[in-house]
Amino acid sequence: MTITPVLKPVSKIMLTPGSTVTIPNISWLEFESILEELGEKRRTRIAYSNRTLEIMVPLPEHERPKDLISDIVKILLKSAGRRYQPFGSTTFKREGAAGVEPDACFYILNYQRMISRRRLQPEDPPPDLAIETDVTSKTTIDAYKIIGVPEVWVYDSGILRIYLLQQDGEYAESDISPNFPGIAIAQLIPATVERAWQVGSCQALEEFESAILSVSVAPVGAGFANG
Repeated sequence: MTITPVLKPVSKIMLTPGSTVTIPNISWLEFESILEELGEKRRTRIAYSNRTLEIMVPLPEHERPKDLISDIVKILLKSAGRRYQPFGSTTFKREGAAGVEPDACFYILNYQRMISRRRLQPEDPPPDLAIETDVTSKTTIDAYKIIGVPEVWVYDSGILRIYLLQQDGEYAESDISPNFPGIAIAQLIPATVERAWQVGSCQALEEFESAILSVSVAPVGAGFANG
């Protein structure tokens, strides 16, 4: 008996929130074709590296920390008087090698170059900071490495991990963020996210901003600085 494989468009695969499907042996052309098939207005997020494609559907409770952490980054940058350009969940690609969609990302050092961008160009730099608010797999981390994102935050189950890209091309976990030196990011963000579940996002952000402003005028070493 001959068994004929059933071919089904990726867009027709039904995934429940919180689930992930991994598809091995995907060529770059196939990856590009799948991206086009899935379209831009979708619930799923993708990561592609080493010929492996992952398609993920975030849980509903994943959206709240994502927005909250993005707002926290904006407050921190504003309080430091730094300009930035947010790029949301843009699909970043390294031709023929990798593709990834962060939950949120920011251009900080290169913000001015990216102000007028409606679509990414091949010569554009990667974002300075990418944020993930779910379990990040090896495929996702490998994609960030290939694309060359210098700093990645991964928030999961009340813990924020900061990964910095090293000269050898690997990520190392760090207690501090070079983008926000002197601020205990790994402690502040989980505390603010937890506070938001208690009093709501608006109040939690107001409290956070008030605390940051009070630290900015406090003596060096006070408040949120790492001790």
